Amino acid sequence: MDWNHFKKYYFEFSDLHFSIDLSHMGLTKGFFEEKMDLINNAFREMKKLESGAISNPDEKRMVGHYWLRNPSLAPNQEITTQINQTLNQILDFTEKIHTGKIKGSQGKFKNILIIGIGGSALGPQFVKEALGDKKNDKMSVFFLDNTDPNGIQETLTNPEMTLGQTLCLVISKSGGTPETRNAMLETQHAYEKIGLVFSDHVVAITAEGSKMDQLAVCEGWLSRFPMWDWVGGRTSEMATVGLLPASLQGFDILALLKGAREMDEKTRIDTVEQNPAALLALSWLKATKGIGEKAMVILPYKDRLQLLSKYLQQLVMESLGKENDLNGNCVEQGIVVYGNKGSTDQHAYVQQLRDGTHNFFATFIEVLEDGIQNPIEVEGGITSGDYLQGFLLGTRRALYEKGRKSITLTIQKVDAKSVGALIALYERSVGIYASLVNINAYHQPGVEAGKKAASDILRIKKDITSCLEDHSGKSFTVEELNNILGLKDRQETIFKLLQNLVANPNKGIFVKSSTNKYKNTYSFKG
Repeated sequence: MDWNHFKKYYFEFSDLHFSIDLSHMGLTKGFFEEKMDLINNAFREMKKLESGAISNPDEKRMVGHYWLRNPSLAPNQEITTQINQTLNQILDFTEKIHTGKIKGSQGKFKNILIIGIGGSALGPQFVKEALGDKKNDKMSVFFLDNTDPNGIQETLTNPEMTLGQTLCLVISKSGGTPETRNAMLETQHAYEKIGLVFSDHVVAITAEGSKMDQLAVCEGWLSRFPMWDWVGGRTSEMATVGLLPASLQGFDILALLKGAREMDEKTRIDTVEQNPAALLALSWLKATKGIGEKAMVILPYKDRLQLLSKYLQQLVMESLGKENDLNGNCVEQGIVVYGNKGSTDQHAYVQQLRDGTHNFFATFIEVLEDGIQNPIEVEGGITSGDYLQGFLLGTRRALYEKGRKSITLTIQKVDAKSVGALIALYERSVGIYASLVNINAYHQPGVEAGKKAASDILRIKKDITSCLEDHSGKSFTVEELNNILGLKDRQETIFKLLQNLVANPNKGIFVKSSTNKYKNTYSFKG
């Protein structure tokens, strides 16, 4: 590596205790200048976004997660007041929980059960892992983030989680998200099964007037916190979705907000070399050629940041994975994101990264402070932390020698402020990159399509069960059921649904096997 090249593409932001090293990205002289029209347009678009422009055209919504850490920037006083009042509500509620002014049926709340999915769980999970300390955390945290009955049961029967001392946070903007609703109903049943009143242990985080909001009022839940339509799920960690769990765990949410606010200020600067998000987005453009040609591999060399790749997977892929651009052209955009943690990867997929298919660029996350006092030497003058940095720099060099590109982000330590800054950095980078490639980062039509398809599948499953119940004692093949139900070429779906029904005896559906599995017959036996 040429020293002058390194100095040209190493950018330090000392007031943030943060640096970004692009010297291994293959950037060439004049690249930034070539993209000035695109980047200046991106800067203008971000300013429109923050001023309150409608940026989610499908739902006619503003996109205002930046206002959460600086309410004075909100486009009207009503939103500013809402943000400030909600932050005070979070801090007040936290104090009442921690001091025991609000208790569970079996005493002071010791645990939090977060019931949510997607952005309603990934942000809190990432921050919990990054900032958590079992010895010092105010409360222990558990998650129900799927509709898997086995996973739900495992969590609800965890011996470390006494339900009567567990505060449940149910998170859903609409109040009707199926996975969240299912997990909430399973949790309610678990409380009732042991003679406890669920409403004495539950808080709603939802949109005002939603189904869940109405239910919380009707049943007298402990409290209700707002979700606003101008905050998307994947950018909601600085809203009640993320701040309430973090506050209850005892984390410094004001420092989290401060870190994000200070990063926002840097990423508003309209000079590329002074704007870390612009630098990051332009590097992605270089690596992917603006068409998603390479995947983004996230390699944090710190156990506390092990969920960063999972968190960024949603933020980046849900934001950038779009079929059409802003002009209606089919572009099928996106960047694939995956990752684990260093140096675990030395013994996993780094082998392929170096010697296999060259279909990625890497992002190394370096943390300078080891995070412990008086580390032992594992060999003369060398600690475990020295090895960790050695593996990071060694892997980066090994990849570079084979022409593999990488970015290195360096932070001083993992604390609330630096985690807030990392979240804000990637939120802005995604927005800028989306503008560079002319797509909308703030809607998700593909997610909605999947939900609609799932509803259709569930309807067919109910129809199969009803049909077999109505013809109790009679047996039918897949093809016969397809014809009876009047469906057009849904035999594959019926076949898969019947497999599940038969595998769960409580459904009452049984199979009579044939030598040809497609001639199996199915019946209901009550």
